[in-house]
Amino acid sequence: MKVEADAQLAFPREQVFRAYRDQLVEMVPYLPNLESITEESRTVEGAEVRVTNRWTGKGDVPKVAQSVVKPEMLVWLDHAEWNESDWTCRWRIEHLKFKEQIECGGLNRFVETPGGCTVQIRGELTVDAKRMPGVPRLLAGTVAPVIEGFIVQMIRPNLVKTAEGVDRFLASRG
Repeated sequence: MKVEADAQLAFPREQVFRAYRDQLVEMVPYLPNLESITEESRTVEGAEVRVTNRWTGKGDVPKVAQSVVKPEMLVWLDHAEWNESDWTCRWRIEHLKFKEQIECGGLNRFVETPGGCTVQIRGELTVDAKRMPGVPRLLAGTVAPVIEGFIVQMIRPNLVKTAEGVDRFLASRG
């Protein structure tokens, strides 16, 4: 299932790109639904920077979902390859609780626009429901699109809110 979002920020592309790449850990107070971001690794090779960050979400889970969604499910690794020569970030999410069941990855483009920058987020999410605990194999084909839709509905607003947080963070820096 496609994961797509666009966000307009009121800062130059170079500043937005580098903030996303280099200052995420500092932005946590500006990012909703996040407890922490920890940089696990960083390598630099010319115009390419590879970063792995551990994201921990806050436990603001609706009561109706609390019996299913546990705090350990709100932790994931973000493996990102940042390329400043074409202003892109290729990313892959590794969900720590559902490594074998959920695949998610894509490409973000940072496009210069009048008065700022647009972050174009494009990705793909796939759920292997056959490997999901409690899902009968016979229903896996029917259940997978429902689970994917549910996850995408949760992810998309958070992608936009993250961009809004980056915008607020940059504004606070003058």
